[in-house]
Amino acid sequence: MTTADDILLNAALALIVLAGVLLLVRIWRGPSMLDRAVSVDVAAVLIIAGIAVDAAMTRTRYYLSIMLVLAFLGFTSSVGIARFIATRDRVTRKERR
Repeated sequence: MTTADDILLNAALALIVLAGVLLLVRIWRGPSMLDRAVSVDVAAVLIIAGIAVDAAMTRTRYYLSIMLVLAFLGFTSSVGIARFIATRDRVTRKERR
């Protein structure tokens, strides 16, 4: 790899780590359950991005299937959390009266 590639990949890794630290702060201090749910979804994206940077550094393509499975799990978990929050926040007919 060239020097420019190394610099860019290390910068990308540093930004991913910084985003992870800020994400942990958001999970810890999140005022609502929805903030925490979105943060967990973003954590899945950061893990996938970290795996992609590692794959680019080592020049391997074997991580593609792992990244696809993690992306699918992240999507289904965010849909599940959204459905849980939607049913929890739904107002029943007895509460309206």
